[in-house]
Amino acid sequence: MTSINPKITPIYQTSVFKFQDLDELESYFQDPGSRYLYSRNGNPNSDELATAINALEGGAGGVVTASGMAAIFASILAYCQGGDHVLCAADIYGGSAALLNTELSRLGITVTYVPFEQLYDLRPFVQPTTRLLLAETISNPLLRVADLRRLATECHGLGLKLVVDNTFATPLLTQPLALGADISLHSVTKYLAGHSDVTAGVAVAADPEIAARLRQIGVFYGLTLSPMESWLAVRGLKTLRLRVREHCHNAQAVAEMLSRHPAVREVYYPGLPTHAQHALAREQGQGLFGGMLSILLPDDQEAVSRFMRRSQRFPFAPSLAGVDSSLSYPLGTSHRALTAEQQRELGITVGLVRLSVGIEPAEELLADLQQALNG
Repeated sequence: MTSINPKITPIYQTSVFKFQDLDELESYFQDPGSRYLYSRNGNPNSDELATAINALEGGAGGVVTASGMAAIFASILAYCQGGDHVLCAADIYGGSAALLNTELSRLGITVTYVPFEQLYDLRPFVQPTTRLLLAETISNPLLRVADLRRLATECHGLGLKLVVDNTFATPLLTQPLALGADISLHSVTKYLAGHSDVTAGVAVAADPEIAARLRQIGVFYGLTLSPMESWLAVRGLKTLRLRVREHCHNAQAVAEMLSRHPAVREVYYPGLPTHAQHALAREQGQGLFGGMLSILLPDDQEAVSRFMRRSQRFPFAPSLAGVDSSLSYPLGTSHRALTAEQQRELGITVGLVRLSVGIEPAEELLADLQQALNG
């Protein structure tokens, strides 16, 4: 028979794997890593993706999931049970807050939100049942940068675990585990897959026992990622270094141009020297600042809509990090579930627009934004 040695891992589009006899079945249960049983328990494609991202993050292992939200859910359950309490950075992704407020509260897990300015003094927020802090490397949508080494020291000094959403930064800018975090998670949908055609998540742990717990949660709760999505995400990872470099280069150019435009009241981008955490972002991001930025237009809904309608290279699409640029509106999408008071406290106002800067020629993006703002 002709030997088949594919350079690229094939798509194992199967829900179940065959056994020859009871001896093979028993060998599986003696050593589950020796072969596959059922794709909810493991599949060559999802394992390949988890291994690749674990290597990028420098972890002890992890699990890929069907979405970024599932990765957040698994990460919290790795440390928490009913009756426990978690801390969460106040300016977190709105979907994360909705998960904590709506679903985990039903499981008896309570949450307290910590303002960004108080993240490094958690003692006033800690309860006897507090288990962890959930934070973002770079916050969504105001692009605040957390000092992860300092945050890990604060958490561990209080007996807490640090779970970091590293989606905006990617492991190419920042590796939270190397800075002391216990779990680093991503919406793989965003930069890691990179082409707006995959929905996936991942959670990577520093501790092998927690990595095993994450995988167990994935199996028991059915958070499994499909073979096809896994294969597409692995393909996307192969160009991650090239893409991230272009995202960062283009975003820097866009941020600098917009900071000079009279129609823009403020630009939130860590690469600008005026950003409050610019020096930290430069050090923690190895000189790169990411592909995301937000701008503040007049607090006039029609002015914002007019800008959206005029832009041709930044379509209004409530996601981020694809190779094609897009824009989003936090007040009406990601942070819609917050109360008006919470939105005001976080600076989520009518005029706030988030830009996901893609890898198109920078001059084309700049020209498009110029004409959209000048209209």
